[in-house]
Amino acid sequence: MTALARFDITRDEIERVVARFYERVRGHPGLAPVFAAHVDDWPAHEARVADFWANAILMERSYDGNPVAVHRDAGNVRPGMFETWLALFDSVLAQELTETQAQAWSALAHRIGSSLRAGVVERMRGPGGVPILR
Repeated sequence: MTALARFDITRDEIERVVARFYERVRGHPGLAPVFAAHVDDWPAHEARVADFWANAILMERSYDGNPVAVHRDAGNVRPGMFETWLALFDSVLAQELTETQAQAWSALAHRIGSSLRAGVVERMRGPGGVPILR
């Protein structure tokens, strides 16, 4: 653990959680098609997401993307999917980490998920805040 870590977790644990999560995503009836429409190289995607989490948790500065824009612009991500994503992520955290680690990472994931969801919701609003039906 580095001195800058927000909570006690290693890069190896991050990579393990990300790999297990995407194993579960690929088997999920609702999430699998959403991801399959965009991900054609799972190892590269998982490495990028591990970099994102290492950036958020360990302050590694190995990720330079814009996850809000990616999810907003995907075209097939809907606000209600975030609850499913977070529930699946929480179950992986609980299986792979200690209770303390899982709780800390879950709290962070839920904060980030709220921001992503808000970005998607904003993308789905037209003039005056009226929802756009697709």
